[in-house]
Amino acid sequence: MPKAKTVPDKKEPTNLIRVGLPHVPAEYGLKPRKNYLPWSHAEKRLASSRNYWICTSRPDGRPHSMPVWGFWTNGALYFGTGRSTRKGKNLAHNKAVSVHLESGDDAVILEGNAVEVNDKPMLKKLDEAYRAKYKTPLLIAPGSAVYCVHPRIAWAWTEKNYPNDATRWEFKVSD
Repeated sequence: MPKAKTVPDKKEPTNLIRVGLPHVPAEYGLKPRKNYLPWSHAEKRLASSRNYWICTSRPDGRPHSMPVWGFWTNGALYFGTGRSTRKGKNLAHNKAVSVHLESGDDAVILEGNAVEVNDKPMLKKLDEAYRAKYKTPLLIAPGSAVYCVHPRIAWAWTEKNYPNDATRWEFKVSD
């Protein structure tokens, strides 16, 4: 697999380490190229999505996937859930998550850690953003938690131009 290039483009996020091809077997037919999807493509899809599939792992390793409402802002996905839900229990055990948008025709997938947001002024801002998007308050109550996911790795491609636009981004994240 060829090395991914370092991204000097100032339009890209400052924590972006590399952009290149997804790591897949050769039979997928991905070929190194000079141009990849811009990160702005993924961000537009993340910001405009209504539902996000959150994939967590149970303590015994079995997977769990569930759609949630959330929103993309400042380079991260925010969502809430009850601590007693399966995903809440899973996140208490293992913060690693995978996030997928609904479309397989214009795919965007993130991997990162879900970090609980406890800062009251930040929670107020998040509630305002949630109300603007969904016309209902973000559930910030005893027994619930709000999480932030900064991507460590992200992938995107479009069905109509696959494999020519399949792209993988790596980010430097401290969470």
